[in-house]
Amino acid sequence: GSGPHTPRQQGPHAHQVQPDPSGRWAVSVDLGTDSLRVCTLADGTLDVHREIALRPGSGPRHLAFHPDGTYAYVLNELTPTVTVCHWDADDGTLKPLAETPVLPGAPAGDAYPSGIVASPDGRFVWTATRGEDVLSTFSVEGEELRLVGAVTCAGHWPRAITEAGGFLYVANERSGDVSWFAVDPATGLPRYEGSIDAPAASCVVIGQVADEA
Repeated sequence: GSGPHTPRQQGPHAHQVQPDPSGRWAVSVDLGTDSLRVCTLADGTLDVHREIALRPGSGPRHLAFHPDGTYAYVLNELTPTVTVCHWDADDGTLKPLAETPVLPGAPAGDAYPSGIVASPDGRFVWTATRGEDVLSTFSVEGEELRLVGAVTCAGHWPRAITEAGGFLYVANERSGDVSWFAVDPATGLPRYEGSIDAPAASCVVIGQVADEA
């Protein structure tokens, strides 16, 4: 497979594999072929169950599921948008519904959206965009997303974004730090709280500490 964006889509480029909320499926997000592949995992073997085409040239990069398991939000890197898809866990199918820009205006150059995450209560979705060094906030309105606003990532080249406990954590690769933001529970907008040095940060994983016996 390939796509119309010749420099970036000469062949398949699986950029992420994400399990669905039911635990029955794994979805591969392929930037190179503008497609999503729903896979099964049995006896250590990953098999393609179904492939879903997105808009040619969109360049899907990452995906986040709505916590209730009914929608998937696909962040596109080659065109700075999010594609909202309906997810059917019974059949393992995705149906693209709508596409929303991640920025309030046209980017100055290549935008390079990078990461996407949904809030645990399903009310908000956040994205990071490297070329603009911003975090965008969306409110979830049924089958659509509405852009609420965008704020600085407090660093340079935000490569990944993670949510935990009402905070967003952003890995700023080129400025070499991780910044964190408190989330306004009413609007979903993030407010900068602090940062730590982390050379070439590329992701943030939140762990859990086991309770002592």
